[in-house]
Amino acid sequence: MNLQDQIKTAIGSHGLWKARLRAAITSASSEFSPAIVRKDDQCDFGQWLRSGSDPSLRGSRQMNRCAELHRQFHEAAAKVLALAVEGKKEAAQQAMSPASEFAKVSAALTTAMREWSGSASKQVA
Repeated sequence: MNLQDQIKTAIGSHGLWKARLRAAITSASSEFSPAIVRKDDQCDFGQWLRSGSDPSLRGSRQMNRCAELHRQFHEAAAKVLALAVEGKKEAAQQAMSPASEFAKVSAALTTAMREWSGSASKQVA
């Protein structure tokens, strides 16, 4: 899978986490544990970042930025999930609010991935 496809898939997958977290907040349960969600190498994008990407991409400024934001995303998602499964509904909702760390990191990651994809497509063209 090329960079653009990988990023498009990752954006969609990480978007699904918002729905999963909302569902966990509503039900106070999840099939996922916060400890696993916290690990940024358990999802396809994290595995690709660590070992599946083209060697020419590794170490680039854009990849490093996306990898760091991806790590932060998983950390923030795990915090929300922990609150949700502990039944702390109001705190979990606050942790997903537009001003939350989760929302900020999620938006920054999406932006960074789109910029990386866009710059890569310009290099190919």
